[in-house]
Amino acid sequence: MTFDGKVSNIDLKVKFNKALENKYFKKIVNSIDLPMETIMKYTTSLMDASKEFENCSKCKGIENCPNLIVGNLMKAEKYENGIAFSYVKCRFLAKDNYKENVTNFDLPKNIKNASMKDVFKDDKPRIELIKKMKEFKDSYLNKENPKGLYIYGNFGSGKSYLTAALFNDLAEKNIKSVIVHVPELLRSIKDSFDKDYSDIFDEVMTSPLLLLDDIGAEYLTPWARDEVIEPILQYRMDQDLPTFFTSNYDLNELEKHFIINDDKMKAKRIMERINQVSIPVELVGKNRRK
Repeated sequence: MTFDGKVSNIDLKVKFNKALENKYFKKIVNSIDLPMETIMKYTTSLMDASKEFENCSKCKGIENCPNLIVGNLMKAEKYENGIAFSYVKCRFLAKDNYKENVTNFDLPKNIKNASMKDVFKDDKPRIELIKKMKEFKDSYLNKENPKGLYIYGNFGSGKSYLTAALFNDLAEKNIKSVIVHVPELLRSIKDSFDKDYSDIFDEVMTSPLLLLDDIGAEYLTPWARDEVIEPILQYRMDQDLPTFFTSNYDLNELEKHFIINDDKMKAKRIMERINQVSIPVELVGKNRRK
C-alpha cells in the first residue's frame, strides 16, 4: 500500500523497470521519442500494448486471436507531449483490406474471394483469356484506358470467377470496382424504388470498373432494357469506363435477346454501347461447378 506521491512514484519506477525486461515492452518504449519520466506514466497501458504485440508476433491466424479486439492490436504512439493508444488491424486482417475496393451485390462467397493463384490453367481457351486479362491489367495500370471484356461461353466455365479474380488483383492496387449479377440487380431495383435504388444505380453506373455478370439471363422487359441497362451503358460509354460482361450468349444471340416487340433499333443501341466499352472473348471449357 502507498501513502504518498513519493512512494507511489518509486513503485511506478520499479514496475516500469521490471516491465523493461520484456523485449516487446522495451521495443515499444524505444520507438517512442519522449523522456523516460513521461513514458513511465503510461506503464500499465504500455504493458497491455506489449502483451498484444507479443500475441501478434506469435500468431499464426486470426481464428485464435487472444487480443481484446479480435484481429486488432493496441498501438502506442507519441502524441504531442504524451502517448496516444489506438487499435490497428493485425497483419492477417489487414491483408484482406484490399477486398473492400470490390463491391459485390449478392454474389457467392467463392466469387468474392476469387484469386488468380487459384485459377485452373489446364485448357487453352482459359489461358488465352488470362493473357487478355493480363494485357488489360497492364494497360489499365499504365492509364491507357483499355476496353473491358465481353466474356461469353458455356455455363460453369469460370467466366465470373476469372473476372472477379482480376478485379481482386487490381483492388490490391487500390482500384475500385463493382460486380453485379444482372438478373438480381433488376429484381432489386424493381423491388426498391427509393434511396437505396438510387445509390445502387449510381454506384453501378459510375464505378471505375464494372462487371455485369450473366447478362442475357435476366427476365427482360422494356423497362429493364431502356431504363436500367441502356442508361448504365450510355454513361459508361460517354465516360470511357471499362466494362466487363459475362454471358452464355455470344453478341449475336444477345442482340436477339434484347429485341422486344420486334424493336430491333433499341436492341442495336444496346449492342453498340457494349461494343464501345468491351471486346468479345469466348471461353468454352469444362463445367467447374459440377
